[in-house]
Amino acid sequence: MAISFKNAFGLHEQGMLLREQRTVLLADNIANADTPGYKAKDLDFKAALANAQERQSTPINRTHEKHFEISTTSRSEVKFRIADQTDTGDGNSVDIHRERNAFTENSMEYQSSMQFLNSKIGGLRKALGGQS
Repeated sequence: MAISFKNAFGLHEQGMLLREQRTVLLADNIANADTPGYKAKDLDFKAALANAQERQSTPINRTHEKHFEISTTSRSEVKFRIADQTDTGDGNSVDIHRERNAFTENSMEYQSSMQFLNSKIGGLRKALGGQS
């Protein structure tokens, strides 16, 4: 009986990739907190995960090595964040405290997913007869 990693891990692979992409977006926001005209961006995680689940049921395979990789997120899932604070006059919409909090929360969720996957892998190892 073959082990299907898609069945074993489910959407956690896509979830980890989405968390990674959200980390990049949040880091960009923090890095550009003082850049005039910069607009804060974020990832609609629920919509992106729903789209990943839909795509998982209908996989897209590359038929040639020169074909482009299909991204796990679409551009419609990356949105500009509506500013909570008043405009400081430079057009920047980054609230550094909000970005740091979102970054920390995303990091903790990434670590939780990583621990879950590690426990799943440990369970698969035991099922295969290895001791770890």
